[in-house]
Amino acid sequence: MRIETIHHVSLTVTDLDRSRQFYRDILSLNEIERPGFAFPGAWFQIGEDQQLHLILHAGATFRGDKGIDTRDGHFAVRVASYRTALEFLNSRGYREDAEDRDPMKMHTNPRGIAGFPQIYILDPDRHVIEINAEKLDT
Repeated sequence: MRIETIHHVSLTVTDLDRSRQFYRDILSLNEIERPGFAFPGAWFQIGEDQQLHLILHAGATFRGDKGIDTRDGHFAVRVASYRTALEFLNSRGYREDAEDRDPMKMHTNPRGIAGFPQIYILDPDRHVIEINAEKLDT
């Protein structure tokens, strides 16, 4: 078996409309057509070939009220400009100085050991999202 790429990431959500708004307005993803499954959900395009699938599932397991933990399960998206992403998130109310459990908390790591700058935020169900760029732009 030879894996070519990640096709999609699925996340369970508690409020589909709230999550749709987050992924449209904060991550700027485009919602795409979804097959007529017997359960509610939404699909979003990421880049050329990847997708994010949101699933409304009452029996799902969530992180509770945990704050950002960069070593917890998360997915990462790559942006063209770290600075532009940081400015955009700031304009939407995200802050590095917010309390740990505040949903508007943002953790930044401009010179990370991984070799690329990173920003971490939470979605409305407290899934951890990493936003990174190839290099640190000033």
